[in-house]
Amino acid sequence: MKRIAIVTGASSGMGRQFAVTAADHVSFDELWVIARRADRLEELAAELKDKTKVVPVPMDLEDSSFAQSIEERICAEQAEVALLVNAAGFGKFLAVADVPRETADRMLALNCRAMMDMCYTCLPHMAADGRILNIASVAGFQPVPYICEYAASKAFVLSFSRGLWKELRPKGITVTALCPYWTRTEFFDVARKKDGEQIVSYFNAMYEPADVVARAWRDLLKGRDISTFGFIARAQIVLVKLLPHRLVMKIWCSQQGIRS
Repeated sequence: MKRIAIVTGASSGMGRQFAVTAADHVSFDELWVIARRADRLEELAAELKDKTKVVPVPMDLEDSSFAQSIEERICAEQAEVALLVNAAGFGKFLAVADVPRETADRMLALNCRAMMDMCYTCLPHMAADGRILNIASVAGFQPVPYICEYAASKAFVLSFSRGLWKELRPKGITVTALCPYWTRTEFFDVARKKDGEQIVSYFNAMYEPADVVARAWRDLLKGRDISTFGFIARAQIVLVKLLPHRLVMKIWCSQQGIRS
């Protein structure tokens, strides 16, 4: 039986960084990389051809039928899933009233349902040393005005991942929720307003994907349920647990120059 690693959202950002570094941390025979942009996946496969066998799997994870396709492929190839990294997701820097309902539905489908469906799909094919990493966010610890849907979706990822970590510990399978702070990826290309004034424009720290992912690997391999990189990120997690959320939201709006 061959061992596979699966990374969603592998065409860019932290997903791509996880794909590039996976073979340095986990033993497997094939790396399945999933994203919509087939050309990006082919480029990644070419880049890593001397390091590991990469199998591009172009797929739209917003389509609810994707899970069945992955399940059928795993069964057909009699594969054991050694690693699952759920890195696909997006957000919008807009008031709820300005986000089209279809966009909000897509966000929840990708950030929440696709992550959960991948866990459901891969878990039956994992052995005792299986590892799962789901990308949540520091935003998942608090309500965040003008990025409400994204923060709420990441709260779901965080809660689901931590609960699953507890359930799977007796089976030897680890689950880690990566909670990054602002990180320099293509996330901002999608999140920002295409034209006009930016609602969210203040970023008090900006980390590099390589640094965040390197810390995530360490925490994942140690079996930790949460991974966070950077002093500011860790400090914020502590503070939002101590302060009333109304105050937290007021501070956030003040930082962004939003009247509240």
